[in-house]
Amino acid sequence: MPTHDDATLEIAVIDDDLSALSSLARLLKSAGIEVKTFASARDFLADPNDALVDCVVSDLRMPEIDGLTLLEQMAELAPELSMVFITGRADVPSAVRAMKEGAVDFLEKPIRGERLIDAIDRAAQSTRRRRASRAHLETLRLRYQRLTGRERQVFALVTQGLLNKQIAYELGTTDKTVKVHRARVMDKMEAESLADLVRMASALQIHVEAPPRAPGPAVAPPASRRTVTTPY
Repeated sequence: MPTHDDATLEIAVIDDDLSALSSLARLLKSAGIEVKTFASARDFLADPNDALVDCVVSDLRMPEIDGLTLLEQMAELAPELSMVFITGRADVPSAVRAMKEGAVDFLEKPIRGERLIDAIDRAAQSTRRRRASRAHLETLRLRYQRLTGRERQVFALVTQGLLNKQIAYELGTTDKTVKVHRARVMDKMEAESLADLVRMASALQIHVEAPPRAPGPAVAPPASRRTVTTPY
């Protein structure tokens, strides 16, 4: 089955019913999906590399670690990994909880092959989008770490919409110096445009905090009183 990028899917199927596990594996392999099978959630969690699959299809009711508990643990261990649940009987409260906690779908046995494959495809796409987003953010963070303290200030103020002369006033420097720092920021962040740089600042959650102004004429506080903050 082709996905959004036609790459072969690899998924993990977890079910303590070995007969059901075998049937699911045959169905999915016949659709061109690579399958890793596990008779328990504990077996799946034993090797961190197993979480590198495109998605997990798990039975809801299993001994020791059930599907919902596994979902909670995966939110900590591999938050990008999407899950699809299957169950032998209708369980509305569990289905609602699973969907609220991020499951892509909740299917009742006997499962129609087309519906299961569709759910897997959606889950895999979700996983790949999340992983790509996280990888992009990590790349931005590494670029941001290249910046000096003054370049970070310029980065923050530029992406707040300030002009070079306004930034120069804020930082107590010259327009020419700001232009140099701004060019270095663009180069180190590998930004192609100001709009690109603004998107990076948004992704990095960069903010400029200024203290409350005292009563009187509106005067921008000196740079030493402004703080550039990021969540890391």
